[in-house]
Amino acid sequence: MKVLIVGGGGREHAIAWKTAQSPRVEKVYCAPGNAGIAGTAECVDIGVMEFDKLAAFAKSHEVDLVVVGPDDPLAAGAVDALEAAGLRVFGPRKAAAVLEASKAFSKELMKKYGIPTAAYETFHRPEDALEYVKTAKLPIVLKADGLALGKGVLICRTREEAEEGVRTLMLDKQFGAAGDTIVAEEFMTGREVSVLTFVDGKTIRVMTSAQDHKRAKDGDQGLNTGGMGTFSPSPFYTKEIDAFCREHIYQPTVDAMRAEGREFKGVIFFGLMLTEDGPKVLEYNARFGDPETQVVLPRMKNDIVDVFEACIDGTLDQIELEFEDNAAVCVVLASEGYPEHYEKGFAISGLEKFQGADGYYVFHAGTRFDGEGRTVTNGGRVLGVTALGRDLKEARANAYEAAGWIDYTGKYFRHDIGKAIDEA
Repeated sequence: MKVLIVGGGGREHAIAWKTAQSPRVEKVYCAPGNAGIAGTAECVDIGVMEFDKLAAFAKSHEVDLVVVGPDDPLAAGAVDALEAAGLRVFGPRKAAAVLEASKAFSKELMKKYGIPTAAYETFHRPEDALEYVKTAKLPIVLKADGLALGKGVLICRTREEAEEGVRTLMLDKQFGAAGDTIVAEEFMTGREVSVLTFVDGKTIRVMTSAQDHKRAKDGDQGLNTGGMGTFSPSPFYTKEIDAFCREHIYQPTVDAMRAEGREFKGVIFFGLMLTEDGPKVLEYNARFGDPETQVVLPRMKNDIVDVFEACIDGTLDQIELEFEDNAAVCVVLASEGYPEHYEKGFAISGLEKFQGADGYYVFHAGTRFDGEGRTVTNGGRVLGVTALGRDLKEARANAYEAAGWIDYTGKYFRHDIGKAIDEA
């Protein structure tokens, strides 16, 4: 069969790599792809929001399955548009993707159906929000309602920071229309865990756990980013916590979406906080996480195409997910200055060292070919260096060893990804 993957980041590279492993797949296309994905799939110069062009390409090339990776096209109705063109598509329709596209919607859903989450208030007018933060309990978390590349979350520890946060989101429009509405949320403390799940509208299958590192600098300092690294599994996600989440969070979310007439088919990413009062939902994503995917899929035994199709067909109850009894760590190599100002176009060396290196992977996030055929940097997050190990400590050591194989001008990465492992 032929598969088209929509997207061009590290997540899509991992999906393309895993899809190409399926004995059922003869050809993988990726739109628009990147320099790394080009080693696995044929890259097509079509943007993720160009639904008509994507549909036309898929039809003319007799594509059997389309997989939509990023949040923006999902929220804008990519699946609806491609299905309307007669294509078979993996991912949630627009009505279901609102689970991620609107923080206000997801918070109201959790409140209505009794799914554990932080207390919150929603604001549509900046003057109301400014008045609220004058007396709100500190610290307080301010979230842009819409999509903001994973960066529209501000943790405010003082009144001044809270007021500035409201102005940044609602008046200065740092994240554009995403900040027209904001959610003010109680600050929760505890371990963060990311759990990816496959959903077919009624049945949910839980993948292995992971943990992301959002801050740009060591020690969880600096600005929020799209993610600077991950590890899997999380030693803090116990069997007891898993059982609680399945009963009180995962299945209730799937059931709630169906009850709301928004049947969800695809991947639900659960961002959890393990508080003293039990696990609570920090956020939902309506797609594979990035860079969580880069540590979860290398550990998955299943043929991913079988799982994609089961989600589409509503037969996920016939699938049992299996994962290797090992661990994975991903260290993101970024451009100096990320997530603010950074330069692009620097030649990358050392990529060839991953060829034939068993248990070592380099997933491209922001790369392209230059006019001379060299792979050069083309984004804030450039590469996700992933390594496996018998346990997390070995995987971490392997990932940092492999991170040293790569070099380019402005290379920057955190040195403490998975350091929490040492405390488990």
